[in-house]
Amino acid sequence: MNRASGILLPVFSLPSRHGIGSFGWAAYRFVDFLAAAGQSYWQILPIGPTSFGDSPYQSFSTFAGNPYFIDLDLLCRDGLLLPEEADSVSFGKGPGIDYARLFETRFPVLRKAFERGQERDAEAFTAFREETAAWIEDYALYMALKAHFGFKAWKHWDEDIRLRKPKALARWRKELREETDFWAYLQSLFFSQWRALKAYANRRGIRIIGDIPIYVAEDSADAWAHPDIFWFDEDLNPVKVAGVPPDAFSATGQLWGNPLYRWDVLKKRGYDWWISRVQASLTIYDVVRIDHFRGFDTYYAIPYGDKTAERGEWMQGPGIELFKVLKKDLGDLPIIAEDLGYLTPSVRKLLAESGFPGMKVLEFAFDSREESDYLPHNYGKNCVVYTGTHDNDTVSGWFTSAPPKDVRFCRDYLQLTDKEGWNWGFIRGAWGSTGELAIAQMQDFLDLGSESRINTPSTLGGNWCWRLGKRDLTAALAAKIRRITKRYGRLAAR
Repeated sequence: MNRASGILLPVFSLPSRHGIGSFGWAAYRFVDFLAAAGQSYWQILPIGPTSFGDSPYQSFSTFAGNPYFIDLDLLCRDGLLLPEEADSVSFGKGPGIDYARLFETRFPVLRKAFERGQERDAEAFTAFREETAAWIEDYALYMALKAHFGFKAWKHWDEDIRLRKPKALARWRKELREETDFWAYLQSLFFSQWRALKAYANRRGIRIIGDIPIYVAEDSADAWAHPDIFWFDEDLNPVKVAGVPPDAFSATGQLWGNPLYRWDVLKKRGYDWWISRVQASLTIYDVVRIDHFRGFDTYYAIPYGDKTAERGEWMQGPGIELFKVLKKDLGDLPIIAEDLGYLTPSVRKLLAESGFPGMKVLEFAFDSREESDYLPHNYGKNCVVYTGTHDNDTVSGWFTSAPPKDVRFCRDYLQLTDKEGWNWGFIRGAWGSTGELAIAQMQDFLDLGSESRINTPSTLGGNWCWRLGKRDLTAALAAKIRRITKRYGRLAAR
């Protein structure tokens, strides 16, 4: 990476009159804002279909896109919806996202688009299914089956289809053909709109940083279609699941619940599933951030059924071998490694051998009790510097909640002044660092408080809901961001 900067804003946080951000006018306007502000990158969170808890890190598929992001106004433009049909789900004036209401109202409207478009777009739809054949049929059948079984997790389906018996697969594909076509068609709409948006961003000099979790959800098309690569017992229940042990942030650890990989099986298969996954991600994004990178070195395995993460154990991951295979098959990998948390010498060695830039989070830097690797004077160049991530409080919220000694240390270290604004001094600390790439959340540029944070780890409810206001992206703000970006040598060349 050349010296540059960008802004972190999830797609769902974009303004929209339809209850959640989408690939419509607001996304294009945000790209224009990034260009005016001299930025080079737009970082987003995972864009897969969300499941229980609404987290983009627990998705029904690692390959598919979230149907909620399909813009209804664009469907009206393309003749797939009538304006009154789009208007029937216009409830986007509130500050958050009502996921339950989205689930109840969005799909009936999208079904109208499917009914109009499946024949009209038959040739393009067939080409899309051929292009995505490696995953689309399993995903579409999985979603059709979920709808048939009342959206229960696949482990609660009838045994024959849960175990993917050949006769059951053939029968259900025949019986649910139209429903399967519906879910596949939604993916064609999703990727058509996404590719147009990404192409526009790239033309304006903006590259997209995507985000893929290391793990997939237990209730996902990936786990159902490929149970052999996951650590399941003979009844396809997980043996152990993912999480992280107790630490200063959580006395009982974090129990994520994702199924763990059978790395021995994947190794024998030449890591084919991971090659397909990364290859697909690199067709969607320009750069990929892999969440929980340390899990490739050693991963934490918690007995299935435990209510906390206290009884887990560390086990050996694939290490550098996986990335050597990926590079051999896919060439240079534009990957950012999320290497946060406690890093052992072996994790540091893996990061160095991979050559991927790691992450530095400025909010972690100011522990007044000890010297921190996250202080800017300890950075090298090959890293991505964040004011905070989606799992952190906003900068303004951090100043309110951090221990007073840490705040005093921060103010002294960054030479913060009330006149400048503490949020801008914090951003200055990231932009002025030696790290090649600096990223700040949109909320930090707007000086928003804790009520605007994206996620509070280990909690359910109230997360993944923050949305940008329609009037937040001003020319004055873009100019201010551009000035600080130019001052520290990160201005995009256009």
